[in-house]
Amino acid sequence: MDIQFYGANCVSVTYKNARIVLDDNLADVGGKSVVKPEDVALYTGPHGASKGRLSFDSPGEYEVSDISVVGIAARAHLDEPKTLNATMFKLVVGDTTVLVTGHVYPELSEAQLENIGICDVLIVPVGGNGYTVDPVGALKLIKEIEPKLVIPTHYNDKDLNLPVPQQELSNALKELGMEPKETVAKLKLKGHELTDVTQLVLLEKS
Repeated sequence: MDIQFYGANCVSVTYKNARIVLDDNLADVGGKSVVKPEDVALYTGPHGASKGRLSFDSPGEYEVSDISVVGIAARAHLDEPKTLNATMFKLVVGDTTVLVTGHVYPELSEAQLENIGICDVLIVPVGGNGYTVDPVGALKLIKEIEPKLVIPTHYNDKDLNLPVPQQELSNALKELGMEPKETVAKLKLKGHELTDVTQLVLLEKS
């Protein structure tokens, strides 16, 4: 499995002959869409039209080639309590589970945590400033979910025109209190390589 980062919340997960792109709203913030016609697009929140062959943005269970996808209803970061307008996506890729939260409120219910189950890789925004989860909220999610690997997204990016200024990654990492294990252009991951101690990996923007 390969994981790549494209800015904002946009990441791709590639496994065998399938590529899933999550939260490609890049064209809306001054970037360039990365979804290709053969891709499957997933969206954790509001989005424009997708160019992929399939697109999902709601809770449910889906199969994409050899990847199992589970959409879990969640409260968006700025929603009122008990309002579930966002969708977290859990991807089961071989023997590895990846969870992409999107802009969620950082308090999960027992039912949500049960649906998530064991999480190997957590992809979570850290930019804060009222627009998305901040490092304090991200740390709360990390403690609730207990992933083996954390990948932060949605921090300040001079190439994108985000609606609200986002925290610098260096400041977010200080608040998280986590030192990166490594910085890579593409994360090539095998489940057996993960440890029981939560580690943080930075992905360079593709």
